[in-house]
Amino acid sequence: MGSTSSCCVSSSPKLRRNAHSRLESHNSTPAPGREDTGCNLQHISDRENVDELNMEYNPSDHPRASTIFLSKSQPDVREKRKSLFINHHGSRRQKHSSCSTIFLDDNTVSQPNLKFTIKCVSLAIYYHIKNRYTDGGMQQDIFDEKLHPLSKSEVPSDYDKHNPEQKQIYRFVRTLFSAAQLTAECAIVTLVYVERLLTYADIDIGPGNWKRMLLGAILLASKVWDDQAVWNVDYCQILKDITVEDMNELERQFLELLQFNINVPSSVYAKYYFDLRSLSETNNLSFPLEPLSQDKAQRLEAISRLCDDKYKDARRAGKKRSASVDNLVGVRWVPAILS
Repeated sequence: MGSTSSCCVSSSPKLRRNAHSRLESHNSTPAPGREDTGCNLQHISDRENVDELNMEYNPSDHPRASTIFLSKSQPDVREKRKSLFINHHGSRRQKHSSCSTIFLDDNTVSQPNLKFTIKCVSLAIYYHIKNRYTDGGMQQDIFDEKLHPLSKSEVPSDYDKHNPEQKQIYRFVRTLFSAAQLTAECAIVTLVYVERLLTYADIDIGPGNWKRMLLGAILLASKVWDDQAVWNVDYCQILKDITVEDMNELERQFLELLQFNINVPSSVYAKYYFDLRSLSETNNLSFPLEPLSQDKAQRLEAISRLCDDKYKDARRAGKKRSASVDNLVGVRWVPAILS
């Protein structure tokens, strides 16, 4: 047996540092009677506290932990709301559904809109870079664009000093997704892997490493999520100046930094999807609403009916094949006759 931080949750240097310091302050006042028992086993309440502490630093593993990109966007969001209220108060008109007209967007958790999702993921990466921590964390050479350039053009000396714009990040991600024909779900998984990398490896994303970090995350996400994954050599056709050996090494080190944890639970995926929607609404990136047409309503009704049938079949198959007392008819209990 051991503590849950060592056997149940993948730990990183940053995680171990924060959990250890906070647990020391928590255990500074021992519970009464602990010394009298002479037992050195960790109390069950302490193990539960470790789970709560780990959850705060592992948003890509736990559905209840808040995403990092959403918290980093809060300072800018408050300024934007203040500016919008001062400069455009009362000028925005929102569409609302009524009895005669229903407005919907073409973006759901099961079928996200590709363009909308890529824009939101690019915005999340932008906030990661802009509001990164000042200490910068550990440095990994495999992501350094100076040591591993993506093109033959000369890398500027101040390549790691200027933050990229959100449009620049969007163009880079859109180019990869368009050329490799990746899906919108793959973009959400990419963001999950980026935040998992930042947490596990105790590194930060910045102007000098964001491209290679995104490239490694997209490479893994496409192989894990899509049935027909893009090979590493195919990315060399998209990025003409990169070699297959570099792509292989990037994938290998990315996996090692993730501690080979590439699993994305459905609850975590849904959390990132809805947090991206929240980010889009606070940054005026909401997908345009369209009136619900008769054809689209019939398609939604057909999908709903299909899901309902699947749910009923699953419930029917999950029922135990055993008779209850209420269903027994014509059964009499005959006591044994002792001879």
